[in-house]
Amino acid sequence: MQVNDAQTLVLYALAAGPLHGYAINAAIEELTGERLGAGSLYGALTRLEAKQLVEALEEQGRQRPFRLTPAGRTELQVQLEGMAKLAATGLRRLKLGPV
Repeated sequence: MQVNDAQTLVLYALAAGPLHGYAINAAIEELTGERLGAGSLYGALTRLEAKQLVEALEEQGRQRPFRLTPAGRTELQVQLEGMAKLAATGLRRLKLGPV
C-alpha cells in the first residue's frame, strides 16, 4: 500500500466526517502538501462507492458530500494498522541494520 494511494487518502479525509470533493482535497493537501487531480479524486470516490466503502449524501447546493460507511471505516483502520506495522518494522531495521 502506497501512502499516496488516492483511495486511502480519500478514506483518511472522510474519517473525520462527511465532506464534499473540495473539502476532501483540502484535507488531503493538509496531510500530503499536494492536491489530487480532479480525475484522481473523483475516480477514487467512484471506486470507493462501488466497493461500498463510501456513500454519497444528499446534495447541498452544488456540492455532494460523501461519508465513510462502516465497511469504509474498517478498511481504513486495517490499512492504517498495516502502514503502522510497516513503518515500525522499517524504522527498527534502519536502527539495527548496516550503515
